[in-house]
Amino acid sequence: MAQCCLCTVALGILAVPVLVLLVLLKKIGFFSSLTHKADQKSNRNGGELVAEALQAHGVKFVFTLAGGHISPILVESEKRGIRVIDTRHEVTTVFAADAVARMSGTVGVAAVTAGPGLTNTITAVKNAQMAESPILLIGGAAATLLKGRGALQDIDQMSLFKPLCKYCATIKHLRDIKPVLCKAFQIAQSGTPGPVFVEFPIDTLYPFSLVQQEVGFSGGKGLMNKIISWYLNNHLNNVFASAWDPLPVQPLPVDIPYVAQDDIQRCVEMISRSKKPVVLLGSQSTLPPTSVDNLRKALENMGIPCFLGGMARGLLGRNSPIQMRQCRKEALKDADLVVLAGIVCDFRLGYGKVLSKRSKIISINRDKSQLNKNSGIFWKPTAALRGDVATAIVGISEGLKGYKCDPEWVKDLQGRDAKKEEKNSEMGEQETDQHLNPIKVLHKLESMLPDDSIIVADGGDFVGTAAYIMRPRGPLRWLDPGAFGTLGVGGGFALGAKLCRPDSQLWIIYGDGSLGYSVAEFDTFTRHKTPVIALVGNDACWSQIARDQIRILGRGTACDLAFSDYHVVAQGYGGKGYLIDRTNGDQLEDIFKTAQKESAEGHSVLLNCLIGKTSFREGSISV
Repeated sequence: MAQCCLCTVALGILAVPVLVLLVLLKKIGFFSSLTHKADQKSNRNGGELVAEALQAHGVKFVFTLAGGHISPILVESEKRGIRVIDTRHEVTTVFAADAVARMSGTVGVAAVTAGPGLTNTITAVKNAQMAESPILLIGGAAATLLKGRGALQDIDQMSLFKPLCKYCATIKHLRDIKPVLCKAFQIAQSGTPGPVFVEFPIDTLYPFSLVQQEVGFSGGKGLMNKIISWYLNNHLNNVFASAWDPLPVQPLPVDIPYVAQDDIQRCVEMISRSKKPVVLLGSQSTLPPTSVDNLRKALENMGIPCFLGGMARGLLGRNSPIQMRQCRKEALKDADLVVLAGIVCDFRLGYGKVLSKRSKIISINRDKSQLNKNSGIFWKPTAALRGDVATAIVGISEGLKGYKCDPEWVKDLQGRDAKKEEKNSEMGEQETDQHLNPIKVLHKLESMLPDDSIIVADGGDFVGTAAYIMRPRGPLRWLDPGAFGTLGVGGGFALGAKLCRPDSQLWIIYGDGSLGYSVAEFDTFTRHKTPVIALVGNDACWSQIARDQIRILGRGTACDLAFSDYHVVAQGYGGKGYLIDRTNGDQLEDIFKTAQKESAEGHSVLLNCLIGKTSFREGSISV
């Protein structure tokens, strides 16, 4: 593929009209005899410079699906000890990089080939943007002289990614590789984190001798032929000029906004006067530089009831007395002060409708546009503070030394939680149709998860049920897509998380619909020895959609699936598979133990659990 992309450069340049070519030559200094000299004897390639930059920034994994445009990056990264993980779909590479970013607090890296390789990642890049995950997407591209000329897989990639990424750049000279990558890493982590994209034309990655051979032109002795030949050689020399000059590659300082001390003190005073405060924490609260352990201690010192979402789930452990899991809507109505710590008033909070107009609202967020989202419609912040969430919470806690939230308020919310949990347990004992009660299945799994377990959530109805029942054992041990609600994250999230925490037991909670997106990654789990356990809630339906569609429109059109043998598919990809149904549903504990044992021995396991319908999620909406 690499040679096919390069060898057509000479043919492409012949299509340039003579007049346009002469104007171009004048602009580049042909008539002043200005030329750029490259080290033409070197067999080094641009992939080395990329790998050096990745290594200097502490990158341990590069997720990819192989393509000729990017081969030098993959080979040179592997030579430097960076683990190259190839997947079965490009979207998985970005989901995996996203998980690494969340779990490690660094930048996750994905590298894919040009054209369809990059377009396949768009959903995952948008998901990372909305989840505020710092990822670096590296993409191949057509040779610099062939852009826009119909080369293989040549499209306007920059226009696709500029709306999705904080920073986009095209490499035009090898000497730009290190500076551009250093800048990309810096921007990905600064301010509100997010994805960045760097495009590498194929002639910036392969050795000079090969590129020269493929773009060379020998078309006779005429003046025009000599001009074209000179132009190609001059262009190539310019691409490679100063390529191997020593350049700094150390990470650049990251710009993190912090809440002003005066604003911290204002929050301290507001909280100290409140009787019924509540804190809502989102994924942004888990970002560096403040550690999740310091954030947890700060929250425990204040003793304020907390509702956790996104990556903040598990922050307070499994059974914290201040963590509330149920009845959030009712608690917000009764609260006299609410701290939105990295939480946005979007659809998840009814666009602000669930907040009481009597409550004082403190909104803390790195992103200025998120601080006041939907403000003035249903809610208005009393204090909108732009800055790092965790650092602000720690500062507020230090200012509240000696303060302890009213124990009666905490006890009231604990009581509401207990009643809801009891009701959920009772629903788990109800009989369903011919299949298992999903609530009972999830309660059994919840009771058996080890302290080091990690949960990846990928699905609709079954996963929505799991969110109320499963209790992450610690911080950074729950991964869901976030505000974009993307299906298909399971395989990539699990891959990245397992690589970051190889000794942790990793469970993917799948719906049978969402499983179809990434079941092929069982092949990836097998080849790269990253064993996971997948529990699939198989009700042969897109249930979250069907519930409202049937109620409102009277038909379940396009919502029906089949009770397929997904466990057999996993076996075909080198994993282990088990069917769970009414015939062995009373053996759930033994089956889960078998799966845990198989995983510990290095096998990925898929548990295809046939489930029935319950009324547990009635009233939830699908749009």
